[in-house]
Amino acid sequence: MTYCVGMRLDRGLLFMSDTRTNAGVDNVFTFRKLFTWSTPGERVITLQTAGNLATTQAVVSLLDERMKAPAERNPSILEVPTMFQVAKLVGDTLKEVVLAQSDKGPTADSAFSATIIVGGQIAGSEPRLFLIYPEGNFIEATDENPYFQIGEAKYGRPILLRGYDKEMTFEAAVKLLLLSFESTLRANLSVGMPLDLLAYETDSYSADRGWRFEKDDSYFTELSGMWGDAIRAAIDTLPEYKFPG
Repeated sequence: MTYCVGMRLDRGLLFMSDTRTNAGVDNVFTFRKLFTWSTPGERVITLQTAGNLATTQAVVSLLDERMKAPAERNPSILEVPTMFQVAKLVGDTLKEVVLAQSDKGPTADSAFSATIIVGGQIAGSEPRLFLIYPEGNFIEATDENPYFQIGEAKYGRPILLRGYDKEMTFEAAVKLLLLSFESTLRANLSVGMPLDLLAYETDSYSADRGWRFEKDDSYFTELSGMWGDAIRAAIDTLPEYKFPG
């Protein structure tokens, strides 16, 4: 399984993904699920993937290959003029891969299905964030829905719902995402560290603010312990329940 979050803030875009994939308890591996392409000073594009690993790797490989292909081939995500066109190109590529692997076509129930978050900025427009479905269609993040989750989303969602603020700093947003992932890691063994992070600041056109939280990361370990203590302390301050009669 997987857990990925793409988030839109006033300052820019924030992405975090786990790295665990498994096909049963005896087949657990680490694979990157966050990918970034950039043209310095002109565009930065980030993908996050969830679903069938062969499908997502094929999509990323095709996007990579088409960046190096002759001009008469399909345009690459480093050539299209808008983020909308980037999302459409990624959606078409996903649909192409799913169709090639399945006789039934691209359906959400397909064993070859995948879901993708794509976000970034191209010079001349604002940063944008999209969620792409297995069928290749997509939706865009808005003020009412400012972040997307894919994969094992339910355990970490309550923290995002309570803690998100579009005006928060990157530092505060990273802390919020780590708490969302911490809750998911505790509840579901199919999501695992390391965690990959990318913070993109509006108009920077740079992808140099990315790093990885390893399993023994001291900040994550401290945050996890303090979060557990804070929850228990908060429960103790709440009014006691009294049985009727």
